[in-house]
Amino acid sequence: MTQQDLADEVGVTRQTIVALEGGAYTPSLALALRIARVFEKSVEDIFWIDGVGE
Repeated sequence: MTQQDLADEVGVTRQTIVALEGGAYTPSLALALRIARVFEKSVEDIFWIDGVGE
């Protein structure tokens, strides 16, 4: 799946996906849930908060 494919699937721009991958953007809960559904994973499998649980 390309960045553009994912962006189209979840309703954002490719630039948003690039920013997410680079750590420059924190997704809304709604966007995080949409991305998780695309990959059939939980939000926790895809996203994490630095320093939590360490």
